[in-house]
Amino acid sequence: MKPLIGITMGDGAGIGPEIIVKALTASALHIICRPVVIGNLATLRKAAVALGLKAEFRKITRLDNAGTQPLTIDVIDLDNLPADLPWGKVSPVAGKAAYEYAAKATQMALAGKLQAIVTAPLNKKALRLGGMEFPGHGEIFAYLSGVKKYAMLLVGGSLQETIRVIHVTEHMSLRQACEKVCQQSVMETIEMADYSLKLLGIPHPRIAVAGLNPHGGEDGLFGNEEIAEIIPAVKAMAAKGYQVRGPFPADTVFYRAVVRQEFDIVVAMYHDQGLIPFKLLGFETGVNVTVGLPFVRTAVSHGTAFDQAGKGVADCRSLTEAIRLATLMVRNAVSVQPPR
Repeated sequence: MKPLIGITMGDGAGIGPEIIVKALTASALHIICRPVVIGNLATLRKAAVALGLKAEFRKITRLDNAGTQPLTIDVIDLDNLPADLPWGKVSPVAGKAAYEYAAKATQMALAGKLQAIVTAPLNKKALRLGGMEFPGHGEIFAYLSGVKKYAMLLVGGSLQETIRVIHVTEHMSLRQACEKVCQQSVMETIEMADYSLKLLGIPHPRIAVAGLNPHGGEDGLFGNEEIAEIIPAVKAMAAKGYQVRGPFPADTVFYRAVVRQEFDIVVAMYHDQGLIPFKLLGFETGVNVTVGLPFVRTAVSHGTAFDQAGKGVADCRSLTEAIRLATLMVRNAVSVQPPR
């Protein structure tokens, strides 16, 4: 049986509806999975018009035969957006609706009805204006699933230069991130890095850990976090059998991992440390994965792109890759033991 993949529409005023319609009208994805959209049917129809595509939609309430017709987009319609919602504008209604798509998908995944969730982008300001106090999708899924330990994994690049990076800290200020980097958090992230790569089909992951400070702290000259927290974490995980090394200076570790291919993944200490090299190589086709949830969750690596919304020009490659990656992870999850 092909895995059933739930695709949440994200912010209805952004490019989410368009990239979903664009990706699913290509029949190739139906060869590997059964996609079903959780969103607003009228908005998806409007997106098809903007794209100039004659897409076929089917409103469904049951998943028995969902995603089985290659030329039809199956939709669980929450009917929670006004027909006159403008493209490209921050809207509290759209922000609240984006949360509702994620909540519905989570409910279905926890009940075993979906094997994975793939998310189109939401807008953080709209989410907050809609009364939802979450920084993003990852935090929503963790909260609704009751998960405390989770991490952001990014996969992108090309066959020649693939970049994979996982983060110890995510959406917080740089000052907060520095305070959150500790031996326990680094160890947990190394464990999730190993698990994630096994889901991606890499049986013996080689893990590099980046330092927090310039030049990896330079033996305490530029900061003591490497000596006090990161090095003990790396040593402890290596003693447990993980193929992990570091910490390495952040200005060289990505070159070693991506260009010289010494490592399969880099553990980054904070958001921009990992996102800058990732987006340099994988902006159009990169995939965001939330690791540690009780279900597979992947996402596009870009935002709502309000400046492009409704113009029929949005690039769907990141969403397509997110669906493919989710399918691969679901298949490999059968034989991979999750972290405790």
